[in-house]
Amino acid sequence: MALDPLEIAIVVGAIAIFLVWGPAKIPELARSLGRARGEFSKAQKESTSSLEEPKPKEEKADDELILVAQSLGISTEGKTKAQLAKEIIDKKSG
Repeated sequence: MALDPLEIAIVVGAIAIFLVWGPAKIPELARSLGRARGEFSKAQKESTSSLEEPKPKEEKADDELILVAQSLGISTEGKTKAQLAKEIIDKKSG
């Protein structure tokens, strides 16, 4: 029953960890690895979900700005948000 080189490396690595850190540190090391893996997967999920989901708050604000401008009789075509906001303020104050 011969062992593959990978199996030998795993056994030697486990013995080295046991000898270097002792039996009391092994559970702590395993917890640290588990937490690191959890943080990595959490960050990965957040980054992929933020790329896929549109930001409805920004779209909603844009829609409200356009509706207010149109209700005041301001043409909205080809204008930026800043231009629309300035024209709304000018119309309301003037």
